[in-house]
Amino acid sequence: MRGRPTIRKLSVLGSRLRVASWNDDAPGDDLPLLVFSGIGMNLELLEPIAKALAPRRVISFDMPGIGQSPDPLVPYSMLSMAMTTSIVLDRLEIERVDVLGISWGGSIAQQFALQHRPRVGCLILAATAAGVLMVPGNAKAMARFTNPREFTVGNAIRRTLALMYNGGGAGIPVSLNAASPPSPVGWLCQVGAMFGWSSLPLLPLLDVPTLIIAGEEDNVVPPVNSRLLHAMIPGSRLRLVQGGGHLFMLSHLDRFATEIDGFLAMKTPVESA
Repeated sequence: MRGRPTIRKLSVLGSRLRVASWNDDAPGDDLPLLVFSGIGMNLELLEPIAKALAPRRVISFDMPGIGQSPDPLVPYSMLSMAMTTSIVLDRLEIERVDVLGISWGGSIAQQFALQHRPRVGCLILAATAAGVLMVPGNAKAMARFTNPREFTVGNAIRRTLALMYNGGGAGIPVSLNAASPPSPVGWLCQVGAMFGWSSLPLLPLLDVPTLIIAGEEDNVVPPVNSRLLHAMIPGSRLRLVQGGGHLFMLSHLDRFATEIDGFLAMKTPVESA
């Protein structure tokens, strides 16, 4: 279905997941694009990105306890969520995908690419880092990031996202009306999955064509983290968005979509200019 996503509910490893697929009738041989979104971000916030990338098929799901996916029965890790994702693709009868990870979702994207290499065509890491071994953002932004009351209440999450994601970058104002608060359990599981996890030692083994893209004025995940990923991932390509904050993929949507389309069309790793 073009425009509006097809929504499914899938039970996988003890979690009931709300899965969305945009542009199911996409023509051509392009791989579907699997998107892992940021902490607390529900599917509806990805709608502008999915539309900008049409006619490419885009797939994503609400993490347990996020959006309309119920809380998980037990906490999950990056490793177990990568396994869950592989089962989701099996249920959708999809063998291989290109992968986009945004912010927190970039961690699962890296883990999925390392853990399930045969299923990954290309990898795109946006506004993300190598896990706990990262250069942190400014203190005010990080304090909100670790405060559950700033994420699990409706008005609070929209205020927090506005400050964290729009803050520090110039561009088209981003509407966050589609944001819905995660449950406290869902938020805690996302934060907990990051503790003790880092991709840094394994990044030299990541032989997937990789685009790393960051906002130059990101005050949550400073672009030095993207430079580190670029230095560690062989043959990766780095792009910085001038004036972009942490949510540059929405405030600079046309630039973001152009970079993704161009990279996926090449299908080969390219060194940054």
